[in-house]
Amino acid sequence: MQEAGVPGSPSRERVTVFASKRARASLPRRIYLYRSLGMGLGALVIAMVLLELQAGPLRWALCIFTGLAWPHLAYQWSRRSAAPFRAEQRNLVIDSAIAALWVPLMHFNLLPSVLLMALSAADKMNTDIPGLVQRTLLPSLLALLAGGLATGFAFEPHSSTAVILACLPMMLIHTLMVGLGRLQLVRKVLQKNRELDLLSRTDVVTGLVLRGHWERGAVATLHDVHAQSRPAALVLIDMDGFKLVNDRHGHIAGDALLRKAGAVLRSVLRPGDIAGRYGGDEFAVVCPDTGLDEATAMAEAYRAAMEGIALTQAPDHAHSVSIGIARARANHARIEDWINAADKALYEAKRRGRNCLVVASEPQGASTT
Repeated sequence: MQEAGVPGSPSRERVTVFASKRARASLPRRIYLYRSLGMGLGALVIAMVLLELQAGPLRWALCIFTGLAWPHLAYQWSRRSAAPFRAEQRNLVIDSAIAALWVPLMHFNLLPSVLLMALSAADKMNTDIPGLVQRTLLPSLLALLAGGLATGFAFEPHSSTAVILACLPMMLIHTLMVGLGRLQLVRKVLQKNRELDLLSRTDVVTGLVLRGHWERGAVATLHDVHAQSRPAALVLIDMDGFKLVNDRHGHIAGDALLRKAGAVLRSVLRPGDIAGRYGGDEFAVVCPDTGLDEATAMAEAYRAAMEGIALTQAPDHAHSVSIGIARARANHARIEDWINAADKALYEAKRRGRNCLVVASEPQGASTT
């Protein structure tokens, strides 16, 4: 989430989503630095114009208020408000009115006037607060009119070299900080996209990938087996007695067992292995570039680890898994053929009494591609 920009401030961080009460309440603190720096730089520009105009003490006092007092007053005002986010929006409107007021007070000095109004308008658009730009129009127009009446609409648009030089820090720092703010936004968006992508393909209970994503990895692996004669193994895992845990101890215990089983499986996987939740209490692992010995060693390590776990939610239950393993063969034209071979081995492991693993038998003459 980005922070709201303020008129004349060097950073224009975008308010895209204020998802929580805490985020809204923290807005005044985050915007305080930007307003202080922006208003301070703006006051330097205004002061240079006032020097050339030989302005009286009233405008100098207003300049000091703009650059030094208003940022702190706005912060305290919002921080102590019962609705900080709403109060900060009000302060942003006041920021625009102050910027507009200074245009006639500077006798419409061209570069500072354009700079204040342009940056003020850009700030409001960059906040992404709905309707904020429209809300600033009338107060800004009234402020400009009041300043014009106070000065008789004196018009001295020429910007001296000294005034132009005074504008440069505000222009340069503003541009730099806008760029940094945008960079932060891009990074946050990319991070959120990565998190959403992870959520879209990960089972929240086990931490393993969802079946659809797992199947895509399995299909790609089988394609490599056929196209490049690379070995691969498929491991199907069934949790023994999972229904019994649910029936005796409830679904909370069942979920705890799934979480533990997923965590243990992730701990024994090797780089490149693709593990997914295949069904309710079934897991599947594709092991690319892996022979049967390596896949069997990984599967046995998992079986032994599951045999030794204990759950406080089901203290009287002995946990185990049955495992079927099949290597990819030339006659596995489809992923379903490969899964069927591993499933038959898994069924055989269950028939033998569970808590064991079985490697799929291979027809005479069968080989990998």
